[in-house]
Amino acid sequence: MTEKNLLELLRGYKNNLVDEREILARLKNLQLEAVENIGFANIDHNRELRQGFPEVIYAAGKTKEQVKEIFKRLYERSDGNLIATRASREKFEFLSEEIPAAQYNDAAQMIYVDRKKIVRDESRTILILTAGTSDLPVAEEARLTAYLFGNAVKIFHDCGVAGIHRLFAHIKDIQQASVIIVVAGMEGALASVVGGLTDKPIIAVPTSVGYGASFNGLAALLAMLNSCAAGVSVVNIDNGFGAAVVASKIVKLV
Repeated sequence: MTEKNLLELLRGYKNNLVDEREILARLKNLQLEAVENIGFANIDHNRELRQGFPEVIYAAGKTKEQVKEIFKRLYERSDGNLIATRASREKFEFLSEEIPAAQYNDAAQMIYVDRKKIVRDESRTILILTAGTSDLPVAEEARLTAYLFGNAVKIFHDCGVAGIHRLFAHIKDIQQASVIIVVAGMEGALASVVGGLTDKPIIAVPTSVGYGASFNGLAALLAMLNSCAAGVSVVNIDNGFGAAVVASKIVKLV
């Protein structure tokens, strides 16, 4: 059940179109309606009602048939935007045969449906900064997720500490943003630098970009966890999606 469904039910009762027994029956079955068992997955259809956004599909490790079936069930029983992360173009093309509204972002490797009309508040912006162009796929996953969650988003690429003057060109946006996501590989120093320029919360995303001693993002992760700048929190390596969800929740509190 979505928030829209629940409101329709309550309005029906208010206008004497639905009696109290039907309301009671629906509420009793609310939890039973929440989970749909399709054998290989249990789909949580009440997540949108509880959290404001439908269940998100992690497509990696799932077959194209599994991704399509889960996405289809969510599409039919939700009126919100939908996301499948870490999805290949092959899975998208297979799914889109049945769901023409689905779109694909190659950089982010995300299948999504953007169908919810949202007025985005430009005064409460999530700013995304990348250290280098190689960090773009993770940053794009964060950008698209934050956008589909209903946020105003700005993104600036390739402004890492190796050319610190490139970062200072965006100082006004850094100071005005509500939340800042910093995406960096290599030594991961950008998060600390940005943290020292603003009083806004920083969500640092280490990426698996770098040569051997970067250990596929572990060096950046440890550097960010050891940041000397106050107010820097860290998500897992390459987890642009997770950073965007946290940023979205913070913005909603502003």
